[in-house]
Amino acid sequence: MKRFLALALAVAATAPGACGRSTQPPVAGDVSLADSADQVLFDIHYIITQQGVKRGDMYADTMFVFNDQTKFALRKVRANFSTETGVPDGTLRGDRGTYDTRTQILEGYGNVVVTSTDGKSLRSPHLKYDQTKNLVSSDSAYTMRRPRESQESRGIGFQSDPNLKRFRCLRACGGEALVPMKGIDRP
Repeated sequence: MKRFLALALAVAATAPGACGRSTQPPVAGDVSLADSADQVLFDIHYIITQQGVKRGDMYADTMFVFNDQTKFALRKVRANFSTETGVPDGTLRGDRGTYDTRTQILEGYGNVVVTSTDGKSLRSPHLKYDQTKNLVSSDSAYTMRRPRESQESRGIGFQSDPNLKRFRCLRACGGEALVPMKGIDRP
């Protein structure tokens, strides 16, 4: 009887403690693009064409393919643009990007830099390249540097060709430039 009583007391003493413990369900990680992608490709080279004419080359470390191979999500994206005759027409680099083959729009996200063939550079957190219009644009803040002219311009939103020759700031436009002082007497 003493054994039975000791066993019953031991069970009664541990039962409330055991009921109080509960294990948490495992925490799921973030959803990955690879979970829903049709394909995942690494170290890619994609030729950008318009009506059968090569308009550039697009590179990425990783490409996630969606929507029956019409929408691409890109990591470490780089694009080299060219004119219809094959002349280089600027470059784009970004941390991430998307490309839609139906609309022919390439978007860059995160530290996006467009560089012209003559050394101008434009930085923005987001921009869009519309291949059908040959137009680079954004509604985000930007900074453009022209090292040869020692100029820097800033604003919110812009429209330009990929080589930054025809550039238009949309709002809050400003900048700085060094003006040569030749012919001006100093006091």
